[in-house]
Amino acid sequence: MKQKRVVMGVIGVDAHVVGNKLMENALRQSGFKVTNIGNFVIQQDFIKAAIETNAEAILVGTLCGHGELDCQGFREACIEAGRGDIHMVVGGNLVVGKQDFRGVEERFMDMGFNRVYPPGVSPSRVIEDLKTDLGVSQE
Repeated sequence: MKQKRVVMGVIGVDAHVVGNKLMENALRQSGFKVTNIGNFVIQQDFIKAAIETNAEAILVGTLCGHGELDCQGFREACIEAGRGDIHMVVGGNLVVGKQDFRGVEERFMDMGFNRVYPPGVSPSRVIEDLKTDLGVSQE
């Protein structure tokens, strides 16, 4: 079976890398080919890396709470770049302040994300969902 390729990073003015590195390691151990573009990443860099690596998915992390602003127009930018079909995942502390996650999830789904995760989600849950979404056999 061919390894599924993913691009991941931390969007915006966000220096939080611990969760990013943990997720990268978990993805690699689960058989994914990972391109981690680090932190302080803008949308266009995610898209450029996805095009260069022919990635099946983009995984966006954020912890500073500015994800809602930083992710606006992301799906449209993917469409403009010819990658409108790419699977998009976002997780972390996505908004400022305490908000009901169901509402936050709905807003991000409306922005075009396929999966939206709250702070503290386990890497195993993300990987299990990603395998399902990308059609990786769960052997």
